Amino acid sequence: MTMKHLVAGGLRLEYLDYPAHRPGLPTILLLHEGLGCIAMWRHFPERVAAVTGCRVIVWSRAGYGHSQPYAEARTPRYIHREALEALPALLAASAMLALQRLVLFGHSDGGSIALIFAGAFPEVPLGAIVMAPHEFVEEETLTGILAAKEAWTATDLPQKLARYHADVDRVFADWNDTWLSPAFRDWNIEEYLPQIRCPVLAIQGADDEYATMRQIEVIAEQVADTTPLKLPECGHSPHRDQPAAVLGAVDAFVRRLSGS
Repeated sequence: MTMKHLVAGGLRLEYLDYPAHRPGLPTILLLHEGLGCIAMWRHFPERVAAVTGCRVIVWSRAGYGHSQPYAEARTPRYIHREALEALPALLAASAMLALQRLVLFGHSDGGSIALIFAGAFPEVPLGAIVMAPHEFVEEETLTGILAAKEAWTATDLPQKLARYHADVDRVFADWNDTWLSPAFRDWNIEEYLPQIRCPVLAIQGADDEYATMRQIEVIAEQVADTTPLKLPECGHSPHRDQPAAVLGAVDAFVRRLSGS
């Protein structure tokens, strides 16, 4: 698969486009996590396309992978910015991609972006799939991020992440410093949940090192059409820890959305 690029919001962004295997199905747009990018999804996008038959598009947000970074520093509203500005700019710039009947599929930060977008633009997505999303900051989240900060200085984590990002130091600092800052402690996106009109598949691992089950329980309480999936023996990356369960649930969800 050849890497492609487009310009959205004045920034050159990388993306991959996996064609549909069957006509008439939704397009799935993958939104990566806080340290992620296209390459860090590994073979998962290809597997989603193969299992569902859907067209799958995956992209690296500004500053991740080899996408052009923002000129300005990150703020505590960076997830809101991605959902309310960057994602709409991508969709506006991607007439060439002909995105129709869109299903957002986000992991961690990407899940939060999907929820904000679905609440702010309820007429756009056909559905939303969120894995290990955050709606608010928990103590478990901060503990996990502190552990990642220690790993950054005590292990080969910088070298591992450097394989995937053009500016790995900024990627890690932007994520770690923002989440651990006092200004981020009261971050909350629950106000968007009651505005979501599309079906939601919410996936959470029982052993998530960054969150508790409360994260998807809140979604189920505030979004009428929510299908929660609680996975045992699963951490913060359900698509890696429980790929068969995730792919099966995603396929069933897409079939329901497409009426097949």
